Amino acid sequence: MYRTKNCGELRLSDVNQTVTLAGWVQRIRKMGGMTFVDLRDRYGITQLAFNQEINAPVFEEANRLGREYVIQAVGRVEERYSKNANMPTGDIEINVSELHVLNEAATPPFTIENDTDGGDDIRMKYRYLDLRRQCVRQNLELRHKMAFEVRRYLDEQGFLEVETPVLVNSTPEGARDFVVPSRMNPGQFYALPQSPQTLKQLLMVSGFDRYFQIVKCFRDEDLRADRQPEFTQIDCEMSFVEQEDVLNMFEGMSRHLFKVIKGIDLPKLPRMTWADAMKYYGSDKPDTRFDMRFVELMDVLQGHGFSVFDNAAYIGGICAKGAASYTRKQLDELTDFVRRPQIGAKGLVYARIEADGTVKSSVDKFYTQDVLQSLKQAMNAQPGDLILILSGDDANKTRKQLCELRLEMGSRLGLRDKNQYACLWVIDFPMYEWSDEENRLMAMHHPFTSPKPEDIPLLDTDPAAVRANAYDMVINGVEVGGGSIRIHDANLQQKVFEILGFTPEQAQQKFGFLMNAFKYGAPPHGGLAYGLDRFVSLFAGLDSIRDCIAFPKNNQGRDVMLGAPGVIDQIQLDELQLRVDLKK
Repeated sequence: MYRTKNCGELRLSDVNQTVTLAGWVQRIRKMGGMTFVDLRDRYGITQLAFNQEINAPVFEEANRLGREYVIQAVGRVEERYSKNANMPTGDIEINVSELHVLNEAATPPFTIENDTDGGDDIRMKYRYLDLRRQCVRQNLELRHKMAFEVRRYLDEQGFLEVETPVLVNSTPEGARDFVVPSRMNPGQFYALPQSPQTLKQLLMVSGFDRYFQIVKCFRDEDLRADRQPEFTQIDCEMSFVEQEDVLNMFEGMSRHLFKVIKGIDLPKLPRMTWADAMKYYGSDKPDTRFDMRFVELMDVLQGHGFSVFDNAAYIGGICAKGAASYTRKQLDELTDFVRRPQIGAKGLVYARIEADGTVKSSVDKFYTQDVLQSLKQAMNAQPGDLILILSGDDANKTRKQLCELRLEMGSRLGLRDKNQYACLWVIDFPMYEWSDEENRLMAMHHPFTSPKPEDIPLLDTDPAAVRANAYDMVINGVEVGGGSIRIHDANLQQKVFEILGFTPEQAQQKFGFLMNAFKYGAPPHGGLAYGLDRFVSLFAGLDSIRDCIAFPKNNQGRDVMLGAPGVIDQIQLDELQLRVDLKK
């Protein structure tokens, strides 16, 4: 046997046992006639002790070990003289009598420890080494446990796990498709699924009633911290349900995960309309761990001779509690922050509430103290608070800028604690959003989302005003899941396609299989999908989803470990009847 115990399980109760361990050399400490080796496996670290006086040959062999050597050690469990309270195995060590080198190792390019000296690029290139680090491995263990609990919960609720194809047809679902050429069908292409949306709807037509799948999805879009070209969804669908049924079912799943994984009893989730989220937070995924809601100030601040405000289409402010002590340098930093190209504000107005209740503003010369007191009252500000104000000629754009400022202030004031969770449902999204690029209405979610029943008449008169029967779960300002009640009527689906600019022929070509299926009796149905990567990263307190994915891509969509994407041989191109002009 290579091992009788692992490196994380031995305790004082095991003293005097003879055990066999196997793993990787984490660290070597040479202290005269004693050498100590920290042996690591997936389960933990155990200290090995080599005594020159007791076993000189084994001691000499230990001194020839290098970091990350794979070894097997046989010895007796003994109580450590100098205990390590920071290790579960810190009360014991192994007095080694036999040592076998199973595999030598080159010196790794970075230290395999929690606080490594490896940068992102080199760790991604040697990801198989990075995964040996305890902090990274724990993220993958958390991911496993969450996926396991998702399956447990959904199984208990009568859901069936059904696999859907990975090679599908290309459909316009928002992002760009990854496409795969077909050798047997020259000039034709598969697409990798952005989601199993239409397939799970077909399963509802098939009578499966409750479906789920933990499934890989693919989107060829620009990357950021919470995006990868391939990602994992907890994909779910239910038949004979309304919105309330879906929200209750998956709020229950979230409550189960919080309780089992984090030991947190999640209260009933509040619900916020999309319109209120945009009005008070400037975002459809508001971070509600802290207050600092927007207050519209047009009535208070317009018409007093300050042209920036007088000519604005929107003026909004936030109140930062206790931040009146901010220095001029700190306020200048905030001004520079909102002026960054990524945010795009032209400037920032501030007002301090002094200890005596008076208001001191950066635009004092335009406003009397009476007006500033009205500002204080509108903002519900108290002595010691700081009011920050943005304005602009585009209300939506200015709200988004104010949202970034709010989040920045939340971070500066320590209000965005990763160990605190604020969850909510955002509901009543618009059915459509205008695309300047396409010069037409686009589906805000996807074209299979059902309008709210009371808004269906507006499809003929004012489609831009139609609300969708759609919902997102938001945790700490991150959209972790979203879905909708689906259209199950072929005529309504055809009308929605028409509003989106599809001719009947185009709709039939792209989605004829779904519309034809509806003719054979489609039940009312709806569902949602959670982003497993995002959910795990929230529970792990990560800033990026990358560290909870075993083999992620970098910000350029490349796998630097595998060298993917890469060129393929000409013979493969010829088989596919593809021509690639590498000169371009």
